[in-house]
Amino acid sequence: MKENVTNAFDKLSTYYEHEDIRYSTYNMYYERPAMVNLFPKNLEGLKVLDAGCAAGWYTDYLLSKGAAPTALDISPEMVEATKRRTKGNAEVLCVDLSKELPFESDTFDLIVSSLTLHYLEDWHKTFEEFSRVLTRDGVFIFSVHHPIMDISIQGANCYNDTELLVDHWKRNDELIEVQFYRRPLQDIINTTNQYFSLVQLVEPIPTEQFRELNPTSYQTLMKRPNFLMIKAINSKT
Repeated sequence: MKENVTNAFDKLSTYYEHEDIRYSTYNMYYERPAMVNLFPKNLEGLKVLDAGCAAGWYTDYLLSKGAAPTALDISPEMVEATKRRTKGNAEVLCVDLSKELPFESDTFDLIVSSLTLHYLEDWHKTFEEFSRVLTRDGVFIFSVHHPIMDISIQGANCYNDTELLVDHWKRNDELIEVQFYRRPLQDIINTTNQYFSLVQLVEPIPTEQFRELNPTSYQTLMKRPNFLMIKAINSKT
């Protein structure tokens, strides 16, 4: 599984780095506006962990707002893309989020994880580590696939199970196999609450720019959300 994810996103790194509107509408005009809306209003001076940075859009955004981000990704090619985007102004590391993180406890004020956690089967070790490296009352914001979207993918059998699914993303003439895990909403909520205090759950509405670019998909998203965002607080004792 990890090898598949790494290989897939190594191949996808060029598309992520040089965003093509054909493939990036869902990120640019659906996921990112909803995620950024959950961020603290003042990011100046905050130490932020971008957990699953892809090609570094969030890392670069955080830098532009005066934060001090550290970016992680399992894909070496995505790590290099993030380094190029941020021009050496952020620490960028190739790290497996299912393992122990290479940071001292209470290092970060904010953790952001965009469309990453569904590539992990078990969230417990990851959330335990996120809680450890996040300061008390620090903020954890993440987005994942909405289980309502993933249950319709071929291979999904039971809504209440955590299932490994296989999808295929077409980029130009290349078909890239992408594996990820679908889990029910109750597991997403309950696992989050085991390590953090849930503040807000968001099922995003696509922006007007999205509607103008892709009216058919806009109408589909208004009936069935593709993504889910959660904001939580680290209430460790």
